[in-house]
Amino acid sequence: MTDPSSAQPAPPGCPAHTDAVRLAGLEYQQTPSQLYRAMRREHGAVAPVLLDGDIPAWLVLGYSEATYVTSHDELFARDSRRWNQWENIPADWPLLPYVGYQPSVLFTEGDEHRRRAGVITQALEGVDQFELARNCQLIADRLIADFAGSGQAELMTGYAHALPMRAVVQMCGMPTSGEDTQQLVEDLRISLDAAEGDDPVAAYGRVGERLRQLVKDKRERPGPDVTSRMLLDPAGLTDEEIVQDLISVIAAAQQPTANWICNTLRLLLTDERFAVNVSGGRLSVGEALNEALWLDTPTQNFIGRWAVRDTQLGGRQIRAGDCLVLGLAAANTDPQIWPEAHVGAENAAHLSFSNGEHRCPYPAPLLADVMARTAVETLLERLPDLVLSVEPETLTWRPSIWMRGLTALPVQFTPVVQ
Repeated sequence: MTDPSSAQPAPPGCPAHTDAVRLAGLEYQQTPSQLYRAMRREHGAVAPVLLDGDIPAWLVLGYSEATYVTSHDELFARDSRRWNQWENIPADWPLLPYVGYQPSVLFTEGDEHRRRAGVITQALEGVDQFELARNCQLIADRLIADFAGSGQAELMTGYAHALPMRAVVQMCGMPTSGEDTQQLVEDLRISLDAAEGDDPVAAYGRVGERLRQLVKDKRERPGPDVTSRMLLDPAGLTDEEIVQDLISVIAAAQQPTANWICNTLRLLLTDERFAVNVSGGRLSVGEALNEALWLDTPTQNFIGRWAVRDTQLGGRQIRAGDCLVLGLAAANTDPQIWPEAHVGAENAAHLSFSNGEHRCPYPAPLLADVMARTAVETLLERLPDLVLSVEPETLTWRPSIWMRGLTALPVQFTPVVQ
C-alpha cells in the first residue's frame, strides 16, 4: 500500500481554503454517502472543511489515509491542546464536549494512554459475555412486553435506545431505571449529539457530576461492576480520572450501539435480500449487523486528531496544530477498497471502532456486538411478522454530522398477548 503521507502535495495552505466545505446541511442527514463521493471528487482523500462557527479543519475521507492517521500517533496525536485554533473558540462552542481537553483516556498519549486504556480493558474483561447476553435478553423481553400487545411500536426510543442504556448502566453499577439514570443518558445524548436548543456544555457538566457521585458510592461500597474494578485496579487512577474515563466508556457504548441496533433493523426490514428470512436466521442478522457498520456506521465522523508537526497527507499540506476529523463513514465506503461498489458483509475490516492505539479498547467491540445482536435477534424471535408501518423512503435520519441514526423506526406486527 502506498504511504499516504508521501503523496505529492497540493499547493500549501491552511484548511481555511476558499473552497472549504461546511460540515452541515441536509446532505448529512439523508444522503451523506453522496456528499462524501462529491467531496472526494472535488478535493481528493483529504478535504478542507469548516466546523461550527467556520472553524477550519481537515476531513479525512480515504480509507488508507484514515488508517495512516490512526496508526501514526507520533504525527497525528489526540491531545487537543495542540490545536492552533483555540484563540478563535468561544466558551460556549457546541463542539467543546468533543474537543475541550479533559483528563480523560481520550486525550492521553504514549505510556499514560496505555496505562489508562489498560484499566478500562481490565474492567471490561471482567464482564461475562454470556451473563451480558442473558441480561440483554431480559431487558429486551421487558421492553417488548411494554408494546407487544398493541401491535405497533416506535423502536428507536422504545427499544433500540433503551436496551443498551439499561445494559451499560447496569455494567457500570447504576440502577437500570429511574429518573436519575434517564437524565444521565439524556445529558450524554445532548453533550455528544445536541439538537437545536440544547446546551451541550451544561449537559456535559451534569454527566460529570452524576458520575462523580457514582464513583464516590463505589469507593465506599464496591461491587461486581466496571466502576468498582476501575477503582480497585492497581494502576491507582484518581477518582476524577475514573469519572472522565467512565464518561468515555458509557458514551461510546450507549448511543453508538443504539444506532447500530436501529440501523441494522432498518436494513433487515427494508432490504429484499433479508426479507425472505428476516426472522430466521442468525447468519442473516450477523450479516446485517456487519453491513450496517460498513454502510451506516453509527459514528459517521470523529473529531479528531491534531498534527504534531508540519506534514503531508493525501496530497495536502497539514500544518502543526491543524485539526483532522476522521471521516469513518466516508472511509468505510471508499471506492478504492470497494471498486465494484459492493460491500462484502463477511469482511470486518471497517473503521467503525476506529483503528490503532486509540481504537475502542478490547473487548468493547465484542460487548457492543453482544448487546446489538441480542437486541435484534430477540426482537425478531418475539415478533416474527414485524414490518415497517411507513414507506421506507419516509424514514428520516437525525440531523447530525457525527452520529448516524434514525429519528424514528415505526413498525407494526400481530399483537402478542402476554
